[in-house]
Amino acid sequence: MRFHTRKWVKPEDLNANGTLFGGRLLQWIDEEVALYAIIQLEIPKTVTKFMSEIDFVSSAKQGDIIEIGIEVIKFGRTSITLNCKVRNKLTRKDIINIDKIVMVSLDADGNPIPHGKTKVEYVKDRLEDK
Repeated sequence: MRFHTRKWVKPEDLNANGTLFGGRLLQWIDEEVALYAIIQLEIPKTVTKFMSEIDFVSSAKQGDIIEIGIEVIKFGRTSITLNCKVRNKLTRKDIINIDKIVMVSLDADGNPIPHGKTKVEYVKDRLEDK
């Protein structure tokens, strides 16, 4: 799994218990997987269709640095299915695991459209093809 993003837990990210607010973490995850899917599929209108069970296994506190990791499970005709793990960079403890996140590419009218992708592509691979 590749860890693409790091976030620094700041006071505005905390809940009433003084730990990372779960809603804030889910916001970060949703944004990160959307950016990942848009870049992979090369279709700017790509949205979250499904997230499997969300299981918070530990938390983070102010000052902690978290990492968001994403891995492609499969490419569908109009979708990409991802796995996401968030861990505390300092303690290396997992914070959350989401087994399955499905992102779907849409046309201008909001209908699913085929993206034509079948494997993960990296920038260096795209540059070599041109």
